Amino acid sequence: MKTKIWTVENSDKLSTSYPHLSQAAALLKENEVVAFPTETVYGLGANACSDVAVKKIFEAKGRPSDNPLIVHIASVDKLEEIVSHIPNSAYKLIESFWPGPLTLVLEKQDKTLSTFVTAGLDTVAVRMPDHPVALEIISRSEVPIAAPSANRSGKPSPTQASHVYHDLNGRIAGIVDGGSTGVGVESTVVDCTSDIPTILRPGGITKEQLEAVIGQVEVDKALVDEEQAPKSPGMKYTHYAPNAPVIVVQGDDAFFQDVIKQHEQEGRKVGVLATKEGKTVLKANKIIECGSRSDLHTVARDLYDVLRAFDQEDVDLILSESFPQDGVGEAVMNRLLKAAGNQVISQKK
Repeated sequence: MKTKIWTVENSDKLSTSYPHLSQAAALLKENEVVAFPTETVYGLGANACSDVAVKKIFEAKGRPSDNPLIVHIASVDKLEEIVSHIPNSAYKLIESFWPGPLTLVLEKQDKTLSTFVTAGLDTVAVRMPDHPVALEIISRSEVPIAAPSANRSGKPSPTQASHVYHDLNGRIAGIVDGGSTGVGVESTVVDCTSDIPTILRPGGITKEQLEAVIGQVEVDKALVDEEQAPKSPGMKYTHYAPNAPVIVVQGDDAFFQDVIKQHEQEGRKVGVLATKEGKTVLKANKIIECGSRSDLHTVARDLYDVLRAFDQEDVDLILSESFPQDGVGEAVMNRLLKAAGNQVISQKK
């Protein structure tokens, strides 16, 4: 299969007027798979109502079919076509955060969506992306779009079209290149079917932001207990891993430098994922900067790009800074620990 590429960004602005978007939407109507930018990461879109189309997502990604997908819509009125009940908490969150990096898990309508989208569950995860190109493509396709991240399963999610091309060239019908994404980590997933809404996956909207709107919000036990089965799309299997193994280092800069030295003395070529502050004090074979300690949103934005960048470097091991697990830091650490397979070296107190 030849993968078409359409560019909708020039040096001045992003445009939704390009005829390319109608071509991408037409392919989606024909049950083909097309990658496009959202405000979080690039999504791999297909007609959520078609078994044929949705199967192509799993085939392209190499993703297990028991892993549900998030459905993307371009207007709130489309929500009632795919869900059977919208609780008051969900309406409040929609009013506050849509369009945006928030996915809501709701009770699904019978026989509307492909069963492959929901992996046989009675619920469906839905969001409205805050990206003009994504909204335009979804609107022109005239169908709800199932869209996980546009990467090979298990690899870091794509924040640039070049990442999608690297992973999926020849495996999908097209890629809409809208430049770099903004948030960098995937959407927050909130289950609104329980009495108290529950975060199933941390992301671009924080627990504190949610609670400011709807009051108490719980966190799924699977996020802190590996024995619990996760309920959220994109959280069931190992994710976000570059080629070299990752270890998260928890401690001060002096301890981090000792860890680097130890691995280098054992003959390993060490790569370091460090903030701009860490980069000024740490010394290693290769250091790639990832945002700033003073603004963890910048770390979230750069994280997947940096993890992918290490695949182009001659390193045997990647040591990463760790971050406070509050606000967007919760999402950053969730993704880092997934990439590391929960391998952590901690400084003794």
